[in-house]
Amino acid sequence: MKNRLLSFGIRTLFWKLALWWCASLKIRREGGDHIQRLHTERKNYVAVFWHGSMLVGWYLFRPHPGTSVSALVSQSKDGQFLSDVLRQWGYTLIRGSSHIGGKEAMELMSRAVQAGDSLCITPDGPRGPRHEMKMGAIRIAQKNHIPLVLMGIGMHNKKHLQNWDRFEIPVPFSSVTIIYSEPIFVPEEYVGNSLDEFKEKMQHRLNDLQMQAERSGVR
Repeated sequence: MKNRLLSFGIRTLFWKLALWWCASLKIRREGGDHIQRLHTERKNYVAVFWHGSMLVGWYLFRPHPGTSVSALVSQSKDGQFLSDVLRQWGYTLIRGSSHIGGKEAMELMSRAVQAGDSLCITPDGPRGPRHEMKMGAIRIAQKNHIPLVLMGIGMHNKKHLQNWDRFEIPVPFSSVTIIYSEPIFVPEEYVGNSLDEFKEKMQHRLNDLQMQAERSGVR
């Protein structure tokens, strides 16, 4: 009972700490006009960023008044902890992954974007391999005729966790560079090999954006 209460207390307070932590960062954006244009035109999209840099990614895409954003989160224990944070940040949660609940999650994601939500996905989660994209984000964007927006996140003073994704924690008040892609539509006619090739291109593009964002902090 005591352990449960302690766990509940940590989950209750952590989202506030994470919000303060991210709000302290000095964030510089490149290509932010692409996102702003989509918001101005009230068009939804699929935001894609790597699992290891997701703390800042989730912070930047959190819903604001007049917007609705759904988040795909795994059904693991770590996913439950993340869900508690994202729910407090205003996200609509979709639980599932390529390993567990994948089909149901795809259906729920389609319903969400058809209802007008934007969607956030970490395409190498929840188990990796690190920086290798799975197909889910691409299939959702293609099926629902909405664009992908890829996002490189460069944290210039950070700590790494010793786990599969080398989870990145920025030092408070440090600098972060964000580089957004232009909206990218998946051609409707792509299937099979052509869709696989498109996924590979998106993986390389996202890795390029990630490297550019990280290098921008090197002087």
